[in-house]
Amino acid sequence: MTPQPAPSADYEILIAGGGMVGAALAIALGQAGYAVAVLEKQRPAAFDPASPPDVRVSAINLASEGLLKSWGAWSPMVSQRVHPYTRLAVWEKLDRPLRLPGSTQDLNRTEFSHQDVGTLWLGHIIENLVVQRALLQVVDDMPNVRLIDGAEIDRLDHEGENGGCLTLSDGRAFRGQLIIGADGALSKIREMAELGLRADPYHQHALVIAVEHGDQAQSMTWQAFTRHGPLAFLPLASVEGKHYASLVWYDAPDRLTELMALSDEQLLTTLRSEFPDHLPPLIRITQRGRFPLVKRHARSYTKAGVALVGDAAHTINPLAGQGVNLGFQDVAALARVLSDAKRKGLKPGNPAVLSAYEGQRRLQNLAMMTLMDGFYYSFSNDIKPLKLLRNLGLSVAQRFAPAKRMVLEYATGLNHFA
Repeated sequence: MTPQPAPSADYEILIAGGGMVGAALAIALGQAGYAVAVLEKQRPAAFDPASPPDVRVSAINLASEGLLKSWGAWSPMVSQRVHPYTRLAVWEKLDRPLRLPGSTQDLNRTEFSHQDVGTLWLGHIIENLVVQRALLQVVDDMPNVRLIDGAEIDRLDHEGENGGCLTLSDGRAFRGQLIIGADGALSKIREMAELGLRADPYHQHALVIAVEHGDQAQSMTWQAFTRHGPLAFLPLASVEGKHYASLVWYDAPDRLTELMALSDEQLLTTLRSEFPDHLPPLIRITQRGRFPLVKRHARSYTKAGVALVGDAAHTINPLAGQGVNLGFQDVAALARVLSDAKRKGLKPGNPAVLSAYEGQRRLQNLAMMTLMDGFYYSFSNDIKPLKLLRNLGLSVAQRFAPAKRMVLEYATGLNHFA
């Protein structure tokens, strides 16, 4: 039998994954007094203020903004770049728009405003790298939190309530009283801890395209539903007087393969013809990428000595941009129960402690996943009675202020599912 390397360091908590959710959790647990190590394969490159915005972005809602402020990361994010949006619109792109004679306003359109909930904005569109860098900057300044990078996780030796040992591909090993998987949708921790997974593909992919446009900086994000899936516009921060946005095109995998093969000029022409006329004039494509749409939900978020957060526990249809916001709510909930456990002198890997976290988050996450599925599937068809019903619904929603406010309170995180 090959001898195994002795653990090079002991910590109370090991977090696998130093992305947005993992780094946030490290801060929250460090603030609670835990000795924490974050294991991340590679630290992101330093911020270049002259670079165009990265294609990977998130819609950070008001609740997440508050959490990021409490973790000390909001100011470092603002010092890089963030972009607020004050309005959000949803409509169906029809062959013959539903408009009154002489009007350019779609009747089947619902528009939400920050004024509907009395806030300065509805949220911010922010590059994932900006969020991650800011959080890791806070981690670097915490004496009881350490970032360990340079290698991938190779093995988990699970020891029940006592946590276990993580061994990296370069042979380094670290022991923790609790092992937390914040390592994304394809989580190794989830797999090695045998927590199980239910995965349901949507049979669509999303093409994400970062573009420079010729209009002024935009303050509205919008989503137009089509026969093949949604088309979305997300405004991004301006850089050196140039204005940017992220476009999202949902479609069948074969169709997106065709689009990815187009030259930039060909793709720009296709975008101009396919997207609604609300699209500002496009100048150039700066970056593009695609990813499959898969709903995932771990069969269990926890077991003695192990817990999952963020995409390692659940992935959701990105339709309303709630993915990372749900992850940050996981962080807040887990930090609360572990902080309480520390005050009571309980081990962080105690199954009852971890079960309390799962009890708080599983149903809330499932409720949001179910809501997004209902919205997605109700628009992803061409059934005429349903098409009429949903367009009438959009028209009525625009004119019913209490319903609009309720939707916004959930979307911004100002209210939560019971």
